[in-house]
Amino acid sequence: MAAHRSGPLKQQNKAHKGGRHRGRGSAQRDGKGRLALKTLSKKVRKELSRVDQRHRASQLRKQKKEAVLAEKRQLGSKDGPPHQVLVVPLHDRISLPEAFQRLQDRDTGTVHLTNWGSAHSFMLLCPRLKHRWFFTSARPGDLHTVLDLAKVADTILFLLDPLEGWDSTGDYCLSCLFAQGLPTYTLAIQGISGLPPKKQIDARKKLSKVVEKRFPDDKLLQLDTQQEAGMLLRQLANQKQRHLAFRDRRAYFFASAADFVPNEENNLVGTLKISGYVRGQTLNVNSLLHIIGHGDFQMKQIDAPMDPFPLNPRVVKSQKDPSMAMEICDMDAVADMEEDLKVLMKADPDRQESLQTEVIPDPMEGEQTWPTEEELNEANDFLKKSSKVVKKVPKGTSSYQAEWILDEDGESGGEGDEYDDIEHEDFMEEESQDESSEEEEEEECETMTIGESVRDDLYDEKVDEEAEEKMLEKYKQERLEEMFPDEVDTPRDVAARIRFQKYRGLKSFRTSPWDPKENLPQDYARIFQFQNFTNTRKRVFKEIEEKEVEGAEVGWYVTLHVSAVPVSVVEYFRQGGPLIAFSLLPHEQKMSVLNMVVSRHPGNTEPVKAKEELIFHCGFRRFRASPLFSQHTAADKHKFQRFLTADMALVVTVYAPITFPPASVLLFKQNSNGMHSLIATGHLLSVNPDRMVIKRVVLSGHPFKIFTKMAVVRYMFFNREDVMWFKPVELRTKWGRRGHIKEPLGTHGHMKCSFDGKLKSQDTVLMNLYKRVFPKWTYDPYVPEPVPWVKSEISSMVPEVDTA
Repeated sequence: MAAHRSGPLKQQNKAHKGGRHRGRGSAQRDGKGRLALKTLSKKVRKELSRVDQRHRASQLRKQKKEAVLAEKRQLGSKDGPPHQVLVVPLHDRISLPEAFQRLQDRDTGTVHLTNWGSAHSFMLLCPRLKHRWFFTSARPGDLHTVLDLAKVADTILFLLDPLEGWDSTGDYCLSCLFAQGLPTYTLAIQGISGLPPKKQIDARKKLSKVVEKRFPDDKLLQLDTQQEAGMLLRQLANQKQRHLAFRDRRAYFFASAADFVPNEENNLVGTLKISGYVRGQTLNVNSLLHIIGHGDFQMKQIDAPMDPFPLNPRVVKSQKDPSMAMEICDMDAVADMEEDLKVLMKADPDRQESLQTEVIPDPMEGEQTWPTEEELNEANDFLKKSSKVVKKVPKGTSSYQAEWILDEDGESGGEGDEYDDIEHEDFMEEESQDESSEEEEEEECETMTIGESVRDDLYDEKVDEEAEEKMLEKYKQERLEEMFPDEVDTPRDVAARIRFQKYRGLKSFRTSPWDPKENLPQDYARIFQFQNFTNTRKRVFKEIEEKEVEGAEVGWYVTLHVSAVPVSVVEYFRQGGPLIAFSLLPHEQKMSVLNMVVSRHPGNTEPVKAKEELIFHCGFRRFRASPLFSQHTAADKHKFQRFLTADMALVVTVYAPITFPPASVLLFKQNSNGMHSLIATGHLLSVNPDRMVIKRVVLSGHPFKIFTKMAVVRYMFFNREDVMWFKPVELRTKWGRRGHIKEPLGTHGHMKCSFDGKLKSQDTVLMNLYKRVFPKWTYDPYVPEPVPWVKSEISSMVPEVDTA
């Protein structure tokens, strides 16, 4: 009997998926006793119940809240440093003395006028609020003072105009402060009560719209009466503090008094005694001290004098009448109590950090010893083997030339020092074409005589013709670089194999190998390099958090004895400049190669060429250097950029002292009139001398005759030897074809080339050559003071930018 077979219309049921719901027995059979990877590699976490999870979350919230409250209570209290407030007026119409008069209310607390700098600084003690403030001020035009004081200020109080908010000088100052990093800030309006009552509401609405661009969701306070000043002080005392990463891990110090004791041998150098409150971290006498704008120094000792501004001054009772009491809060009275002065710490020469910034290179370190007999025998065997190699060479070629022609390394061992550092960019042909076209246009146009005005003559007197010509040349070069990136004309007076002898060809810029230790300059023997910078940075920061350091605690009033300080430092302080010091972490005095990521500031459009001298504000340091620009990529090789472009972020490479990130970076350029203009902002990326910046040079040729995939190319080289020298280097075209040189034709640089496709007559043949470049050693820690910014200068040099 035949078996029944189901037809095509039979119902098909889904199979049971047993893999998702395996039983414990089947899982054990499949595993055969093996344990899961997670069980082996991770710690077993104890599962908490829902009640325990809620309890733990509430404990964490409570701890964070207590930490914030403790930080608020310590700042400005009797045990902590005074609350330092920097007052910055953002408009010319704002009266700084009037604002200080509102804040110096005798009913609020005791006011002590200090002698630092100008008269616009005072200490305010308020026992009722259990708080003390130290108010300083700086005008937005004095850029160095504003940036330096903002590095150590706990709060910045911005004073706004009721009609405009801020002017162009104030806007420029805000751009610099935002790029450096803002601490806690407060906004106050001065003079709004002087407007008619009906216009006050409209003025506040308009001002709120203006302020929203820079400070979204921030409250505007008023500073016109004593009552409003009291509310402002409460706001400053109870405000949550914002942290700046580069200063939280270091001890920093604002000098309220300074004295200089010259050495016996040299009156220009001596010991500087500066007094102030320790902030940030505990200050150790064995660490180095960096005074902003003046350099790194060692400390001899730390003294602990009496606090000149105690929140609750000591009371001395008279022997005749016990009911009478005298508060000791005068500076003269404190000066008489020098017997209470005690020495906290003295420097230990064995444990003190060294001031050595560079490695002293040994000139004999790179010398090679005389070869042994075994090495000589190996060399002879190698020469015998190499002499037996048979090669095909063109007719009339010597053995020496044949070896170089067929060598595919693309690297030269010849010497051509006079052409090493010269960058030939010959644009004479294009300029002559432009001049001829301009002459034709002049012939077509009519000439008219127009009377000259007196104002034009006065305007021309102020114009510097040489500076104008240089700037025009820079603009031309920048435009040519945008249109034809990295293209260079082959020189006709120098052989290309000599002019480009330090360059090499690469099969692929991304994947081709390049040894970072190859052909390093002499300056690399002077710098320090970490074996692993990231691990060193983590270890240093971990020691700061966990290790207890002996020294002056945060909030103590101390006197630092700084040795080997030039007399110019104390003269700068006596002229009204702020003295601000930061303690250095380990290795931060040593020189290395710093890489910083920067973006072009939109308010500056002037072309900036690589290796121009710029002024850097990197974290707490200020110095001058000549940087390199390169692309910000994740590869091991980074293409050199000739100009600081505005459309993308670039990496700036420079020789400078080691600084552990995070740290903000500001780049300024000194103008011919002495002012500093902000050109770029960013942050510190790494300290890595092995980061390779590769300069590309593109040689261009034109197809002369085209035969399908073959073509005759001319104008790339101008003699036969250059064609043979660069024969191993790959060619490419602007339309995406790839090829190589087959053979030279004639003696004038024509060459036969083959490509992977048919070439178009309007295409251009290119050859890419590469070499590694290094920054110039032009580091200078002494930056001259800039000319203060004037409103008219800023409006003429910096265009208005929408910062929304």
